[in-house]
Amino acid sequence: MQSLLDLIPLPALTAGGVALLTGLLLVLTQRWHGHLSMDSDQGVQKFHTSPTPRVGGIAIMAGIVAGYLLAHPDRQSLLGPLVVAGIPAFGFGLLEDVTKRVSVRTRLLATMGCGVLGWAITGFSITEANLPGLDWLLGFTVISVLFTAFAVGGIANAINIVDGFNGLSAGTVLIILTAFGVMTTELGDRDLALVCLILAGAVAGFLLVNWPLGKIFLGDGGAYFVGFALAWIAVLILQRHPEVSAWAPMLVCGYPILEVFFSIARRRRRNLSPGDPDRLHLHSLVKRRLARRLMPRSSNLARNSATGAIMWLAALLPAVIAVQWPTNTLMLVAGFGVCAFAYSAVYARLTQFRWCWKPMTLVAEKLTPAIRSR
Repeated sequence: MQSLLDLIPLPALTAGGVALLTGLLLVLTQRWHGHLSMDSDQGVQKFHTSPTPRVGGIAIMAGIVAGYLLAHPDRQSLLGPLVVAGIPAFGFGLLEDVTKRVSVRTRLLATMGCGVLGWAITGFSITEANLPGLDWLLGFTVISVLFTAFAVGGIANAINIVDGFNGLSAGTVLIILTAFGVMTTELGDRDLALVCLILAGAVAGFLLVNWPLGKIFLGDGGAYFVGFALAWIAVLILQRHPEVSAWAPMLVCGYPILEVFFSIARRRRRNLSPGDPDRLHLHSLVKRRLARRLMPRSSNLARNSATGAIMWLAALLPAVIAVQWPTNTLMLVAGFGVCAFAYSAVYARLTQFRWCWKPMTLVAEKLTPAIRSR
């Protein structure tokens, strides 16, 4: 009987192995680079109990490059531009990881620049959004490129936002890449499916060090780069398969996208900047209200890891819907609505103890006292 490892192509297996070994090496050598790479355990969105290296993006990048070197030329032609175009996102994110002085705006602009760079290298951009009026505007190259840059920056920022607990972001990315891989396989696009597998292999190698023990974090370099990679895979799917609705890749990334939209709405109601940190993300509430109740005697590390695993369900639902109907815009829009309703209902349950959403869900005065009391 053929083993599971025999079913995994060598480039993907190599990507995972190199990412795993690089991640372990970064952990074992942290006493030498920790003064630069460690993430403090102090801050609004800090949930870990001790300083931890936040340069996991290095492991993922190393794995992807190793996978690229062993890939077939047809896959290299897809993966190479992705890696090159993603360098600004990785570079500026990593610079923040080691200096803690790069602003959110700078990192976001650098990531949006990756979308422009990707278009400059490949000529690919989003030309259809399956929305009347917008599709006409996307017929103009300048609008199309700017829209692509905005979409790329949005997805990358979304992955960075859900990078909160052990395994949360990496597990979410793995689910999204798996969905893209299944989708492209069903479309007969073996080359793009194997590119997804190489990326997934690198992320999986990192995940083994990140979850459940939390020995290393993704960091901004890793979060922005893998976010860009997901966005660019989405662009490639739409370019190579015009029959696929633009709503399909957006729904595959539904959980982090919904987290961004809901966070912006919540912070605007609180008269805060959309970039201000807080502890009112869905994953933060799941830990406070659910993980603590299910694991009352467990360590903070165990609760953090359990929270990450629980939140994988939020990423799985929209991905499954998108894979089922990749060409049916109506079903995809309905699926996005279902996921948004489910998100709102769970959020309301965790904040108001009822399965319904009301505007008060977003108001700080209604949330904060209840949350702090836990």
